[in-house]
Amino acid sequence: MRALAPVPVKATAMTTASAPYKEAFPKGSRVRVADRAFLEKFMAEWKFHHKLQGEQLAYAGREATVREIGFYHGGDAVYLLEGVPGTWLETCLRGVGEHQG
Repeated sequence: MRALAPVPVKATAMTTASAPYKEAFPKGSRVRVADRAFLEKFMAEWKFHHKLQGEQLAYAGREATVREIGFYHGGDAVYLLEGVPGTWLETCLRGVGEHQG
């Protein structure tokens, strides 16, 4: 998997539960990728950085461990997960045991 690299761009309007430059899921945390309906909606509506790729939809609902965390300019946390390809935005992840969607 590739390493995360910060990319300088304008801040985004992404809504997350955490403060800018503060991840909700620390390295080593167990997370679950949001359900497919959420990912499809997000994929259609998200117009900024780190857009979901079609192949990421196959990992909806999958549990994984946070391998690496980076931050996009403006403070959005982006994640690499063990055994799950792609870069994931925080809004597409859930803590294990949280409600899906």
